[in-house]
Amino acid sequence: MCGLAGFLGATPFQAKGEHKALLKRMTDAITYRGPDSGGYWCDAEPGIALGHRRLSIIDLSPAGEQPMHSASGRYVIAFNGEIYNHLLMRKELESGRNAPAWRGRSDTETLLAGFDAWGVQGTVERAVGMFAFAVWDRQTRTLTLGRDRIGEKPLYYGWQGRGSKAVFLFGSELKALRAHPVFENVIDRGALCLQMRHSYIPAPYSIYHGIAKLPPGCLLTVSMEQPEPALTSYWSGARHMVAGAAAPFRGTADQAVDDLEKLLKEAVGAQMIADVPLGAFLSGGVDSSTIVALMQAQSSRPVKTFSIGFHEAEYNEAEYAKAVARHLGTDHTELYVSAEQALAVIPRLPSMYDEPFSDSSQLPTFLVSQLARQHVTVSLSGDAGDELFCGYSRYQFASSLWNTINAVPMPLRRLVAKGLTGVPVESWNRIARMLARCLPRSMRFANAGDKLHKGAGVIASPTLDALYLGLASHWADPASLVLRGAEPSTLLTGNAPAFAGLDGIQRMMALDLLTYLPDDILVKVDRAAMSVSLETRVPFLDHRVVEFAWRLPQSIKLRDGVSKWALRQVLYKYVPKALIERPKMGFAVPIGAWLRGPLREWSEALLAESRLRREGFFDPVQLRKKWQEHLSGQRNWQYHLWDVLMFQSWIEQQSLDHRGDHAPSIERIRPDDMHPMPEVATRTS
Repeated sequence: MCGLAGFLGATPFQAKGEHKALLKRMTDAITYRGPDSGGYWCDAEPGIALGHRRLSIIDLSPAGEQPMHSASGRYVIAFNGEIYNHLLMRKELESGRNAPAWRGRSDTETLLAGFDAWGVQGTVERAVGMFAFAVWDRQTRTLTLGRDRIGEKPLYYGWQGRGSKAVFLFGSELKALRAHPVFENVIDRGALCLQMRHSYIPAPYSIYHGIAKLPPGCLLTVSMEQPEPALTSYWSGARHMVAGAAAPFRGTADQAVDDLEKLLKEAVGAQMIADVPLGAFLSGGVDSSTIVALMQAQSSRPVKTFSIGFHEAEYNEAEYAKAVARHLGTDHTELYVSAEQALAVIPRLPSMYDEPFSDSSQLPTFLVSQLARQHVTVSLSGDAGDELFCGYSRYQFASSLWNTINAVPMPLRRLVAKGLTGVPVESWNRIARMLARCLPRSMRFANAGDKLHKGAGVIASPTLDALYLGLASHWADPASLVLRGAEPSTLLTGNAPAFAGLDGIQRMMALDLLTYLPDDILVKVDRAAMSVSLETRVPFLDHRVVEFAWRLPQSIKLRDGVSKWALRQVLYKYVPKALIERPKMGFAVPIGAWLRGPLREWSEALLAESRLRREGFFDPVQLRKKWQEHLSGQRNWQYHLWDVLMFQSWIEQQSLDHRGDHAPSIERIRPDDMHPMPEVATRTS
């Protein structure tokens, strides 16, 4: 696992030494992604510069250092990630007499040999792994950026500067790009709208105007002769999901479980290869327990496992994780975290996540990563099990709710919704308190008015997609909150593929795999882990597992109301069912209570009306109203407020880090300046 950065184009630094100094400044900004060594290569004549920070995992010798040249001398690469099948790729090169005289054992060298033999696209189509890379073709004078199929590793890019001073910047994180003197620091208010809706900014957008995220499964080419970046999809999740549903697995349920176990065991085994200490996160849930069970089944010594516990019972999964670890015989480490320890992480979040990000489970994710890094350099994770095997309860809930309300004519639904919102929240709460005296405990609800007002929006949804967007949204109308903001289109708001042949639940799973998983879950884990120089690996995202999961009929994923049925059957071969079966808890922290308690003073400073008016990003009237309602307990706006607070703390950090010319601009962006959703050419497998 590493970090990369670079640039292409005219700069005021023409001498080779000055190019290197600038490159070092960019990569130094992400040293934690690769603390073991740094490397720099530049060719001043075409204006290309590649920088690299190395976290040594495979081949710890100098033979693995980057930027690295191919044996032919044609390609120069800066690579971040792991290619799990690179030894098999070496065998294919050798059998075809395309292998060079190997200098070392690194997967980076294997990729370069593949580029020489098969071209860039032919090589990444063979690769099984997680990666982001920048490779310069010295023959065609073309830069190619590449990203893995699902989006485990990040890569940002974009032109900055004007005219002869324009420079194409790229890197693993935005802070590397910000270190270049041409970086413009213009906030994209459309992207800010997206963060308010989702708690993250989905690809291809970034918080900065003119800077994009490379979408998963894509290659991008750019040159000084053809400065408009050209995107090509070498693997399409949407296409494979539709193809899987159209040609489903035809065997029995038991055969499906056996085939899934074999695939997962191979994926886990491949991802256990490392020249440094390795372990796994363990929550005690289905996904992480499956990964750990398959690791321990292939290990001659106890696997190192790590869990975070909380003293508040409603947020604590540590006891479940300990029970699973004890049964499997792992070398288990747990840490019980106090509220004070979790709160102490908050000042680090703006720098850690590098652009506004407000999934509050970022806090425990960092804490478990920090714990693991004290013992290992690589940790496997159980992420993606929910998206692949129908694990989220919202899938069944949304589908059932839609089937119920869709039977009611839309005019009547709108009338009901209007009636619900016509009664103030506090009035509903008073009614609920009076009725509670004569209702059983199971039918009593706190903040009933809040829930009814939120439910009104769901009732009025015209389609299942619209209903699901409502469930996946925090701010339902972020453009009304963000001043001069216009929300751009995304896969969730009008740009979704047709998904022919997928039913309602499958559509929700597909959208999550294309949006929520790469832009929230994988971002959360990557930034938290890399901030402490920990490599994370996700066996469920071996693309062969992903493709097989989408061939499984829904009846094998969701059976008799039991989610992740096939995956559970694999797990129950290793862990007793009684240790696993319990309500899903998630990886949450009590943000709502903290905002009314220990975080109140911090929040008040960031949400002060005078500050909001001075900065000019948010409608202060709407925001202050929600803040007061939350403080009073009248409404629970914890997620809405956390979205805003994470942006406010981020922009404050940027202003402190980049005073003067590099302070973020808050006035230069207009709604009609929002960068459009890029077109992706599809031409492959």
